[in-house]
Amino acid sequence: MTARDVILREMGLTPVWRTRSNDAVVTTGEAASVTTAIPTASAPPVALAETLEARSAAIANMSWSDLRDSIASCSACSLSKTRTHTVPGVGDLAPSWMVIGEAPGENEDKQGEPFVGKAGQLLDAMLSAVGKKRGDGVFIANVIKCRPPGNRNPEPSEIAACAPYLKRQIALASPKLLLAAGKFAAQTLLNRDDTVGAMRATGGSYEGVPVVVTYHPSYLLRSPLEKAKAWEDLIKARSIVP
Repeated sequence: MTARDVILREMGLTPVWRTRSNDAVVTTGEAASVTTAIPTASAPPVALAETLEARSAAIANMSWSDLRDSIASCSACSLSKTRTHTVPGVGDLAPSWMVIGEAPGENEDKQGEPFVGKAGQLLDAMLSAVGKKRGDGVFIANVIKCRPPGNRNPEPSEIAACAPYLKRQIALASPKLLLAAGKFAAQTLLNRDDTVGAMRATGGSYEGVPVVVTYHPSYLLRSPLEKAKAWEDLIKARSIVP
């Protein structure tokens, strides 16, 4: 089983494994199993699949408060050993727009909130320019909920570990539009390995919800000439869902 298979299965994008007839049914009361670490790749494929499916099933039944508690105590990947705070997300719980970033950075790890610091200020300014506001019709989350050491890119296994959380957040929020900020957010939602530029051009959808792809604010701070393209993305998003 490849890391890609795990990510696709956790996001509900493809039936990677077949469920045996004697599989146990997981109820909400079994949510405590969510904090169990995902087995290593040396585990038998069927056992690994059953563990991941049980964890996903438990998360799929959680409320917002249960989800936040589960994320706070999660130890499903090694990032739990290096984080200061988990970063579950913030904003309107019944939003029209949901912004999905990639991974928390240093400031986010310290404060437990996504998109703070200069990148967060730029995101807020971008949203304000199209009449949107953090916490008012907008929910903001990341693909993964813990900071990778040194702000490195998230690894496939880490994205897979957090995929059930993101999937449940989207289901609970039921947004009318998903704004994917950055490569890893766009690739995760659209199940594509393309560049941000290619995904910006075509967009797509996640479980019926339109996805508009744009550049991550951190990238825009490094490449300010690309801000005009990000503005085009925001205008496109507003034309789909005002």
